[in-house]
Amino acid sequence: MTQTAVAASEVKPRRLPREIALTLTGYTLLALVLLWALFQLITKPTEFAQLFIAGLGNGALFALIALGYTMVYGIIELINFSHGDLFMLATVLSGIVCVSWFSVDSFTLGAVGAVALALVLAMAAAAALNVAAERIAYRRLRRAPKLAPLITAVGLSFAYQWFGQRQFMTGSTSKQWSTMFGSDGFNIGDIRVPYTTVIVIAVTIPLLLLMVYIVQRTRAGKAMRAVAQDQDAARLMGIDVDRTIAFTFAMGGALAGAAGLLYLQSIGTSNYNLGFRLGLIAFVAAVLGGIGNLQGAVLGGFIIGILQGLNDGLGLGQQWSQTVVFALLILLMVFKPEGILGSPTTEKV
Repeated sequence: MTQTAVAASEVKPRRLPREIALTLTGYTLLALVLLWALFQLITKPTEFAQLFIAGLGNGALFALIALGYTMVYGIIELINFSHGDLFMLATVLSGIVCVSWFSVDSFTLGAVGAVALALVLAMAAAAALNVAAERIAYRRLRRAPKLAPLITAVGLSFAYQWFGQRQFMTGSTSKQWSTMFGSDGFNIGDIRVPYTTVIVIAVTIPLLLLMVYIVQRTRAGKAMRAVAQDQDAARLMGIDVDRTIAFTFAMGGALAGAAGLLYLQSIGTSNYNLGFRLGLIAFVAAVLGGIGNLQGAVLGGFIIGILQGLNDGLGLGQQWSQTVVFALLILLMVFKPEGILGSPTTEKV
């Protein structure tokens, strides 16, 4: 009896020995990392927990920035390399509002109001700047070869850095800012929990849930998903494609603004090239989780934040943190190019 077409389609292609070897190698490396983490947890539980908490705070910041990368890529397939520098400008603006305008240097009722105002202003300013960039720089290049908007994004990144380097912003060197909590915190047993880490997670989680709700449950979110699938078909269905893309840029910019204020309150420093360094790590987080996938960006942010924290204290040390992060990305790209939660695609980027 000959095999039917349906039956033939159900036959899984045989995996090559090379693919099987790569998969086994990937699982072996993952098992080694988990065993190392388990060994550190058993032998140094207090230090492990302390670094884990610090990693959670950093991971929340990476997740906020990574969402901006993944939302823009998801809707127009653009890697917006200026997004990290937008985060840097929001950090400096937050410092100007909190310190230069309201002299925030301790936890008081007035300081809480000033920080809340800075959060709103940073989110609004970053959203407006991102929408302006989309309207002026990216909109005309939507049907151009993909290299053109990519180079434009790099050019915008340098323009933002130039603006951030002005003396009335952060200047050419690192600038210190006073913060609301400083290094204050509380203890759970022998583990020190900084107030800033609690604030970062308390602000980040609701924002992330709000983004997921908007994208998955609201009419604007449905329009975003339709435009991401096919812009021409979405336009024929009556969706305003330009407005939907601008709305996506606005949400990504607002998240970068929130990350800027939270970073300032956590670290208390700013630098004109801050966005390049942290933006690159956040981009890695988005790729690690599966760029274009909201949950993947959040997962990638927390994974990198926690691994970076553990590496700083128990691994190779802080000077090797970025090497560890990019080694992790390279390993994942070899074994799972689409990212942890991404879907396989054959489209060129």
